[in-house]
Amino acid sequence: MTDWHRLHPEGVLQHLRTQIDRGLSQTEVDVRLDQYGPNELTAQDRESPWLMLWKQLTATMVLILIVAAILSGVLGDIKDALAILAIVVFNAGLGFFQDYQAEQAIAALKKLAVPTVRVRRNGTLLEVKAQTLVPGDIIHIDAGNLIPADCRLLESATLRLQEASLTGESQPIDKTIDALDSPDLPLGDRHNMIYMGTAVTYGRGLAVVTATGMNTELGHIATAIQTAKPSPTLLQQRLDRFGQQLAIAITILILIIFGLGLLRGEELRFMFLTAVSLGVAAVPEGLPAIVTISLALGAKRMLKNQALIRKLPAVETLGSVTVICSDKTGTLTENRMTTTDLSWSKTQIQLPLSQSPLQPDPAPSFPDLDPAQRAGLNLLLMGLALCNDACLEADPDQPGHYRLLGDPTETALVAAAAQLGCWKPHLVKDFPRHTELPFDANRKLMTTVHQCPSKPSEPLAALTSRSPISEACPDLMFTKGALDRLLGLSSHIWIEGTIQPLSATVREEIFQTHDRLAVQGKRILGIALRWLPQGIKGLGPQNLEQDLIFMGLVAMIDPPRPEAKDAVFLC
Repeated sequence: MTDWHRLHPEGVLQHLRTQIDRGLSQTEVDVRLDQYGPNELTAQDRESPWLMLWKQLTATMVLILIVAAILSGVLGDIKDALAILAIVVFNAGLGFFQDYQAEQAIAALKKLAVPTVRVRRNGTLLEVKAQTLVPGDIIHIDAGNLIPADCRLLESATLRLQEASLTGESQPIDKTIDALDSPDLPLGDRHNMIYMGTAVTYGRGLAVVTATGMNTELGHIATAIQTAKPSPTLLQQRLDRFGQQLAIAITILILIIFGLGLLRGEELRFMFLTAVSLGVAAVPEGLPAIVTISLALGAKRMLKNQALIRKLPAVETLGSVTVICSDKTGTLTENRMTTTDLSWSKTQIQLPLSQSPLQPDPAPSFPDLDPAQRAGLNLLLMGLALCNDACLEADPDQPGHYRLLGDPTETALVAAAAQLGCWKPHLVKDFPRHTELPFDANRKLMTTVHQCPSKPSEPLAALTSRSPISEACPDLMFTKGALDRLLGLSSHIWIEGTIQPLSATVREEIFQTHDRLAVQGKRILGIALRWLPQGIKGLGPQNLEQDLIFMGLVAMIDPPRPEAKDAVFLC
């Protein structure tokens, strides 16, 4: 099996005998389609109706009923025999109908969606059905696309993918095209690979298909599921065990009565008929039907709640659960990143997890901060709001309320800035962005450059009054991202209202603060700034992201749901 993540893009193309600008020819596509088969997950053959019916008739309790019906007929009790057979037929028919109906519904669901994909063939960009993809196809991917096959990335423009279906990680993963050295990387760390069934949340890219259909990682999961032998549910085990115990008890009862009768001198034929009659009477004819009806009613109730039950005994499985494996994000937590800590200028504050409604110009927070500390906080908050693509806008459905739109991490930063008096809609008017370096997985940084106002507008006058913005260069640049990258590009730090060289001692103190917050499971970003002269448009990261002034750290967490503890306890 080829380690595609270890090859450079050129090596992948050469190995797959394809070209990035032309793709495959239609002739080659046809050949590879015959070789690899269609790009779809193949399910095992569905059970035939006869097999479904046979399984209904071979359960232990049903077999006991059939034997009881036969013995009743032999004894001449035709009415009892017919009654027992009617119960057997009703029970088998009801179970068969439920299983057959569920199989048909699942088959119909599989036919609902036939995805399409943009692929380059013979130098032409085409839109084709995903089932026709073959290894070597060059595909274009954009935000909102579902990945149709396993692929190696060739180009990436700030591409992020949601890979929770394979890795369980809820946060989008940043993708890159660089080769990775390690041969044993888990799927979640193969940042140059994209996999069938995952979703593009941001950016765009170009990729070459490396595996299709059942050869994909999703296909391997499907194979493992389909080849696993299903074990009987707890109810089925209990019914079978009860049926076996009942059969043994009835047999012992028949033998005891038959033996005692013979010892008393009764006729052999009379004692045989008596013993068998008592044995038949001991069979609970209604039990299988009652169980089947109860399960069918449960399946119907669950169907009303959008849950399709494939096998009737699965209805009772939830009641037999002893261990629950739960997803965390959005289940035990609120699925809402929230800023919890700010650290700047040797000052640290903790923010409440509960968010108050966002309103312009809120009352000043932390009134005990001195002017120098407040100036540092103001600059830090400006960086959180301006070096950010999230939007804060009026909610059209709720007059007087505001809503946040964008990446969860970025909305958390904008919300924290707004709650502490730094309202982004006011900022973007006074500090318009004219240059930006979007977040890149290799740099792990995002940079924006803003034009400083000669005189701030009224809402920002107090915010900027103690910051040297009006006296500085015409442009103000903010950079946010991973702390190790940010400190590596920083030469100074803002401390107590002054700009000082960033010494090794101070660097160590910053990393200690970072580690303390990281141990608490928080996500941490660093913020830095730089004042720039005019004429910097068109410069790249190597020119802009240097000689930065480190401002501080911000920590975030996805808080637990308040009701989660009680829900787990109740469960």
